Order: sequence, then C-alpha cells, then structure tokens
Amino acid sequence: MNTPKAHCLILPYPVQGHINPMLQFSKRLQSKCVKITIAPTKSFLKNMKELPTSVSIEAISDGYDDDGINQAKTYEAYLTRFKEVGSDTLSQLIQKLTNSGCPVNCIVYDPFLPWAVEVAKNFGLVSAAFFTQNCVVDSIYYHVHKGVIKLPPTQHDAKILIPGLSCTIESSDVPSFESSPESDKLVELLVNQFSNLEKTDWVLINSFYELEKEVIDWMSKIYPIKTIGPTIPSMYLDKRLHDDKEYGLSIFKPMTNECLNWLNHQPISSVVYVSFGSLAIVEAEQMEELAWGLKNSNKRFLWVVRSSEEPKLPKNFLEELTSEKGLVVSWCPQLQVLEHESIGCFLTHCGWNSTLEAICLGVPMVIMPQWSDQPTNTKLVQDVWEMGVRAKQDDKGIVRRDVIQECIKLVMEEDKGKVIRENAKIWKELARNAMGEGGSSDKNIEEFVSKLVTISPK
Repeated sequence: MNTPKAHCLILPYPVQGHINPMLQFSKRLQSKCVKITIAPTKSFLKNMKELPTSVSIEAISDGYDDDGINQAKTYEAYLTRFKEVGSDTLSQLIQKLTNSGCPVNCIVYDPFLPWAVEVAKNFGLVSAAFFTQNCVVDSIYYHVHKGVIKLPPTQHDAKILIPGLSCTIESSDVPSFESSPESDKLVELLVNQFSNLEKTDWVLINSFYELEKEVIDWMSKIYPIKTIGPTIPSMYLDKRLHDDKEYGLSIFKPMTNECLNWLNHQPISSVVYVSFGSLAIVEAEQMEELAWGLKNSNKRFLWVVRSSEEPKLPKNFLEELTSEKGLVVSWCPQLQVLEHESIGCFLTHCGWNSTLEAICLGVPMVIMPQWSDQPTNTKLVQDVWEMGVRAKQDDKGIVRRDVIQECIKLVMEEDKGKVIRENAKIWKELARNAMGEGGSSDKNIEEFVSKLVTISPK
C-alpha cells in the first residue's frame, strides 16, 4: 500500500456476523489508502479457524479472555465488564499505536459498544457508528428507543408504520425475542445503540441506498447516515478488489471441496441450498419437519447442519440419503455455493448477512425466520423487494413439511416464482451498481475517506 492517508481503528462486537461486514468495509478503506487496525476481543480470536491476513489485528479484552460471553454468568454481567475492561484496553491500544508512530484518526465501532464514543472523545478522535443491520430494522430500534414502539409489541402495536416504508409492519414482522431476563437485556443492548449516537460523527449502514431509499432519507434527517454496503467480498460484486474473494474469517471450517464437487454434478437451478447461519438453534421437531419437507419436495438439496445440531436429524436420515438426492455438511463456503449455477433457491433464516449475499448473487429465497431482526428482514424480502416467500409457522411455532414443500415448489416452478426470480436479478444488478465505481455506496465511502484525510491524528 502507498503511504496511508489516515488510520482507522475498527472495534467490532465479537460475533462472526458482526465482524465480517466491518472487515469487508475495512478492505474497501484499505484499497483507498487508509491504514486499518481491527481490534476484536482475545476470547473471540481464540476460537477462529481462519483469520484475515490483509489487515492488522490487535486484540482488546472483554474481561473474559478464556471464553468471552460463555464465561460470564449473565448477559448483563458480560456487558458491564466489557464496558469497563474494554474501555481500558481500547485506550491502551490507542496509546500504543500512537507511541509506535501509527496514531489513529478515527474509531469505527459497532453501536452494540456505545462506550467506544467516549473513548474516542477522550483522545480527541472522530468516531463512526457501524450498524450491521439494515435501515428499516435500525429505524424500528430507534422508535423503541424513543418510546414510540414497544418490544415485544403491545395490542396497540398490531400495525406499525415506519416512516418511509411503503407497507405496514405487523406485530409478527418486528424483531422478536423470547420473554426472559436475558432477552430483555438483549433488547436493551439493541435499543442502546442509539443512547449516544448524536455524539458520533458518522453513522454507517450495511445496506445500499436503492434498497431502502425512503427510510434512509427519513433517518438521514436525524443522523448523519451513509450507506456503505453491501459488505460482501468484491469478487462477488464489482470485482475491483481482485484478491477479495472471501471474508477470511471463520469460526467453522467449511467443507469446500465436498460442496463444490457435489454441486458441479447437479443440473442448472435444480438445488435448494439450506442454511440457518452460525448462531440459529433449531428445535428437534422443526428439524424433523424440515428434513421431511426437503426429502418430499423431490428437489436436490445441499443442507448445512452444524455438528452441534446434527443429533436432531431424524433417525437414519443421513444413512438413507443418496448423493443423487442431497448432501448434508457441517459448514460450507456460502458465497461460492450461492454463486453456483446449480442453485435454484436459498432456504434461509434471513439473517441480514445471508440476505445481503442472496441479494448480491440474485438467489430467490424461501424464508424461515427464527428471531431477532429476521422477521423484519423476511417482511422486506417478501413484500417490499419481492424476491422470496415466507414459510408460515403453525400455532405451535413450527413450519410443517407440507408448507416447506409448497414454498419450494412456488419459488422454483410456479409463475409467482418466475416473478420472484426476475426481481432477484434486478436487485443483484442494483447491488453491484451501488458498490461499483461512482455507485451510491462507493461515493459514500469516498466521501468518508476524503473527510478522514482532513483530520490530523492527535
């Protein structure tokens, strides 16, 4: 790299789904001659199977260096200690970088960690909040923060109007959490993203303007918002960063050869790809319904079942599965799979990273949201962007096998599916344009860098 124009310290919340988008944004900044230091926690780094080689990594502490949040007795205890120890170790890192002749200009932080703003102010640094969710979800949490909406919704919130959103959000579409003290703390964490947001210099959103322009326009009246996504590797988008083919960070080892070899032998657009991400825990009854729904669909399928989830599969399911019919793996290289010509649809939990990947690669979706922002993402995919269908749960909260079969058939065979597939191609093009040279997100990243360059490190 040429002489750096500026130096950004990236502070992610220590889960893979939050770190990957920030890592991708970092690569974009680095391509524009900004030095990057990313600062995950020591406990997170211990669990990594793959680490990126393209950026500098300096660990901070969350106060639980052996096993992170699993070591803490409660979520509240974890967050309290992370704020205390994280603030101290982040301050020490900033001082260390200054002493080594690489002073920091800016802290880009995950707003799950709002205390980073105070650390930045103490050092006279500018700060940028990096929201890993989309703008509609951020707007919902903002309205909860302001007391306009409650989570979980009350009877008065049966239908919710989000400024700038063309459709009504129903109570089943808002972010959902189990009713428990731990979940209450998680909701508080999500809402507290806005607790001191007025003190930050930029608010960066992992989305692109064309995807949710009216909501972004409304939120931009309140905060200095810039969309900088989709944050997926460049070779699946604009192809301007030639060595950017993967995130480079993973807590699981993908079965790459097995997946790609199997896909290479399948007809075009014939395979249902199934994955619920790195965190989702599926009930045994739901796992059984999903297994038989896939088997009875008469479609080939590639199903990611993490090793911790495999015991929930129906008895003899794996033994009886033939390679012509399907393949079950513990983890896979999702971008390479979604890009593969044999994929016909993506059966997903609709986590935001997976949703963005499907949008960028033009893959229609069958959606089984689990919790958190996934019901809201589902609403957008089905009713606003019209590139997928939701598989509805029954009264017990289970999606039955016949519903799964019907949804797969709709997306892959029926006339409505044809419209969904056409829409998927349109969004794919718009996503690429946003990150391409002169696109909406590219311009925002350029503007961010040009403003950084005018700030002298303290």
